[in-house]
Amino acid sequence: MKPIHVIPLASGVGQPPLDLLEHLAAGLARTFRTRCQIRPEVMDIAYAWDAGRRQYYSTAILQRLERHHDPGARILGVTVSDLYVPILTFVFGEAQLEGNCAAVSTARLHEEFYGLPAREDLLRSRIVKEAVHELGHTFGLRHCDDWECVMSSSHGVERLDVKSSEFCAKCRAAVSGASTSITAGTRSPF
Repeated sequence: MKPIHVIPLASGVGQPPLDLLEHLAAGLARTFRTRCQIRPEVMDIAYAWDAGRRQYYSTAILQRLERHHDPGARILGVTVSDLYVPILTFVFGEAQLEGNCAAVSTARLHEEFYGLPAREDLLRSRIVKEAVHELGHTFGLRHCDDWECVMSSSHGVERLDVKSSEFCAKCRAAVSGASTSITAGTRSPF
């Protein structure tokens, strides 16, 4: 299986802290049973800013990640900024269906976003689930009907909190049997 490379994405509000990225990389390595490393370069995502929405366009970020990615790895961009696609108010992340690139945001994964006290444990759990979900799309997985599966659709943090960080048996089999030569295809938000 291809290794996973995590790339910090910087914006006007900063970039993800290293300790969170290290926690994420360890979780991804366990889940996908492959090497996961944090790349030293930081990608500035200013080009994806939409002033009218006050958000960053996740599809533009994926396109840039795709142009600069290592074909021998899956790429996961991680940002602290809020993401969107035109048909939705926001997305936690987006991925290339059967591709190599995905992006996730911590902006709406923090309890503080909802006016609640900070919970680092919850943030760490949510970022791993969202990243596994988006990377699952790169293996060709679509949303799963099993509400406990990490591939079930999540339109709110409440759904993230109740699902597992693991694939159901059917989705795990698909990831384990997926070809390492998948090429870029369509994009899948959520």
